[in-house]
Amino acid sequence: MRPEILNPLFAEVTALKGVGAQLAKPLERLGLARAVDVAFHLPSGWIDRLPREELDQADVGRTIAITLTPVNYRMSGSARAPARVEAVDGKGNYVTLVFFGGNSGWAKKQLPLNEPRWVSGKLDQYGQELQIVHPEVVLPADAQPGGREAVYPLSEGMTSKRLAALAAQAVERAPELPEWIEPSLKAKHGWPDWREALERIHADPADVKARDRLAYDEVFANQLALMLVRGAARGKKGRALAGTGRLRDALRLPYTPTGAQARTIGEIEGDMAQSRPMLRLLQGDVGAGKTLVAAMALLIAVEAGAQGAMLAPTEILARQHFETLQRLFSGLGVNLAILTGRDKGRAREATLMGLADGSIDILIGTHAIFQQGVEYRDLGLVVVDEQHRFGVAERMMLQAKAKTAPHLLVMTATPIPRTLQLATHGEMDVSKLDEMPPGREPIETSVISEERLDEIVNGLARHLSGGGQAYWVCPLVEESEKTDLAAAEARAATLQTRFGDRIGLVHGRMKGPEKDAVMARFSSGELGVLVATTVIEVGVDVPNATLIVIEHADRFGLAQLHQLRGRVGRGGGRSVCVLLRGGTLSETARARLALMRETNDGFRIAEEDLRLRGAGEMLGTRQSGEQTFRLAPPEKFAELIGAANADARLLVDRDGGLEGERGAAARVALYLFERDAAVGLLRAG
Repeated sequence: MRPEILNPLFAEVTALKGVGAQLAKPLERLGLARAVDVAFHLPSGWIDRLPREELDQADVGRTIAITLTPVNYRMSGSARAPARVEAVDGKGNYVTLVFFGGNSGWAKKQLPLNEPRWVSGKLDQYGQELQIVHPEVVLPADAQPGGREAVYPLSEGMTSKRLAALAAQAVERAPELPEWIEPSLKAKHGWPDWREALERIHADPADVKARDRLAYDEVFANQLALMLVRGAARGKKGRALAGTGRLRDALRLPYTPTGAQARTIGEIEGDMAQSRPMLRLLQGDVGAGKTLVAAMALLIAVEAGAQGAMLAPTEILARQHFETLQRLFSGLGVNLAILTGRDKGRAREATLMGLADGSIDILIGTHAIFQQGVEYRDLGLVVVDEQHRFGVAERMMLQAKAKTAPHLLVMTATPIPRTLQLATHGEMDVSKLDEMPPGREPIETSVISEERLDEIVNGLARHLSGGGQAYWVCPLVEESEKTDLAAAEARAATLQTRFGDRIGLVHGRMKGPEKDAVMARFSSGELGVLVATTVIEVGVDVPNATLIVIEHADRFGLAQLHQLRGRVGRGGGRSVCVLLRGGTLSETARARLALMRETNDGFRIAEEDLRLRGAGEMLGTRQSGEQTFRLAPPEKFAELIGAANADARLLVDRDGGLEGERGAAARVALYLFERDAAVGLLRAG
């Protein structure tokens, strides 16, 4: 249970004055459901309003603050046409204040003729005319606010000014908390107390000491949680699962495992033979052969008389793993089953009975496999695929299904940089598949402007006529007025006008059976092109698909582009990835696409992705299940991780963990930053 001292801060966002159902919607879009979320929604920058005595063309493009006197209204009467207010500065220079959206009544009220007003906004030029479009601040001439103004990440229907006011309310709810940082470390950096830091960062976003203090706190809580989880798991009574080799020796593999696969299987076998539960992270680049390693681990568990469970993030991937393992284990007498959210009725009941009586050896599925009502006779091994989609809490829920602590293997095809590995999987031993199976050629990658779309479609026609198949990836499902991103539905319709029923479409909003039917038609070769959203990011395996076109590639992150590119090149021979880019590119997007063209090395791409995008984004969105870092700035991440890891270790090894004065304070920090699953685990253990 959360400490009572934190309750005011964890109240629903509607507890803040002025937040009703209408304002809650834009806050919800920002992920701000509680007061604490608002308090931790830090400013991304600030505006220094330049005070000016008179208008000057040299200030075009800058945010200025100036006293102006309205002298004329130019209102069309149409709700669509902008309302214009002509105004002059103290020297008689003209500027037009422009308001869109039929705001003529509001403009007249805010800017009465011949009454000076203090106005602030970005000065622009339209032809020979100076303009301020939608001034951000309009106040009486004698009420000039000074200083620095915070700028917040926003959603539609929310302003920085409104968010700043809500943040001030949220910070008021924050209590004074006991200190969890080791005193000499805090003194060395000159960091303020926690609550003071929170107040200071909202008041002045340029306050480095306050920002670093809050970032450190979050990283420290994360490191401490992982240490506690590791300690609890290591301290739990597990059981040795020593495989006999009976099933593995009977496998008929179409290829010899790589040296990296053989080494990793040996590490896993050694771990599972111990009574202390295995906690191992398996990193393998796209196509490095993680599935075979997982299969061998599952067979070790079955040889030892236990059950295995494999957790996948999507239904598509779960079904694909099920089919792959069924083919691989054919004739071995191993009983596999699948369980996803869409399995209902008798089929689900039969699976649950088989798990409970032990007749099912291996269960593969989505998060449904650890839900209430799913009981195993003897769960000995848990394999979690694409771990970045699941948090520590999900991993623990599945482990809780076993009578004694099961062995745990988590896998990722998104290589994790060393810094981030410490942050997210500090409790685990690490294995790397850093060697590709023979015959896997590097994927040729080219970056092409979307203006040459016709050429790409002609190339696709040649590819299809030669018997090839292709993916075409789009970022969104349907057209939106808010964005110019190509939509999967629109792209599929366009391609169908040329290629007819050889075009299929799959996206995340489709129902499971519908999605499976399209995937089956693509796998069988009936469809030539699969138009898709990023639902195909992981696990989809069609060896004959040797071309992938990724539209608006400049809008994707590096790790995601690398995952998508990995959908091709899964058979022998040449594969091609075409990255379609927009007309104007940011420096970051340009660097990202250049790296994709230059290398197929996922480990190098992951390091660069961390540098370009930062930890929070690289881990995926908050909705993905993995807890991201809301307060830790990417550029400070590596530096903070080292200090936080050492401080957390000091607390555990020297200061008695969560007992004692500093331990009690650290316990509050775990709840504050929602790493309290570790506390629950200690109690349960």
